[in-house]
Parts: sequence; structure tokens; C-alpha cells
Amino acid sequence: MSRAFVKEDDQEEAPFVPPRAALPNSVVNYVTPNGMSQLYNEKDSLIDQREKIQALEDEKIRRHELAIVNGKLTLLEQRINSARVILPDDQPQNEIRFGATVELSIDNKISTFQIVGADESNVKDGKIAFFSPIAKTIIGKKKNDKAVLKLGKEKRSIEIKQISYLN
Repeated sequence: MSRAFVKEDDQEEAPFVPPRAALPNSVVNYVTPNGMSQLYNEKDSLIDQREKIQALEDEKIRRHELAIVNGKLTLLEQRINSARVILPDDQPQNEIRFGATVELSIDNKISTFQIVGADESNVKDGKIAFFSPIAKTIIGKKKNDKAVLKLGKEKRSIEIKQISYLN
């Protein structure tokens, strides 16, 4: 096709849609009930955002913003569809499993973490992904058990102080 029939505005670059939190290949997408609720809330928020964008008058901005929101919705729906909710009551209450909130002594410093899914994890909030090195080290352990966390050449001693499952 001749360039004479192509509008300059049609040469828009596809917008960048940031990827979701990484989930290792072939790892089941476990989520807590709270995590699933957060995913649905995020979906509702994106749908609301999309409706507001559709009201924009500037077509170029509207198309760009809609492409971003629709891309985020597609990724989110894939994550929701692959989610497997793990109920706290279904876990052995005396053992660290997915969803557990644990109090640990790491090199004699007390820290509290909850083991959660990829989309829920946020170290600042004390939520670690179930596939993180520390979670892998402590899953299956019981109160007063000890473990060694290996991070490269560094080793940290861990003692399990408390285990609980919050609904």
C-alpha cells in the first residue's frame, strides 16, 4: 500500500503494559482468600477506570489509555482464572504451609511473615511469596524447629517461634 493512504496518526506505538508479579514457570498460582478478593477488587477498579476513559474526548489519548487498561485486564483475568484458593482451615495448624503467619527468629532477630501468593507478596507488609527462598526453607517446619537459610554464600539461622492461620 502506498504511504499516501496512511494517516500519520495511525503510526501510534503500542503502549507498554507492565507485567504482573512474577510466577515461576509450572508453579501453581496459589492465593489466599484475601488475595483472591484483592484480585477481584483490582478487576472492578480497572473496569471502572475503563468506563471513565471511554468518556475522554481526545481519541488518541482514549485509544492509548484503553489499550493499557485492556492489557492489564487481560493479564489480571489470566491470573484470576489460574488462581487456586487455599483456605487457612484446610492447612495443618501446627505446621508451616501456604497462608501461615509465622514468627521467626532470624539470627536472633524476631520477624513476622505471612506466606502468600505472588500477587499478594510485599515484604514491607510482611507478606512473602510461597516460592521465595525463606518460604521454601520454612515450609513444613513446626514450632521450635530450626532451619538454615542459604542466600549465596551467606547462611542465616532460623528458629520457628509461632505459627498461626488467620482467616
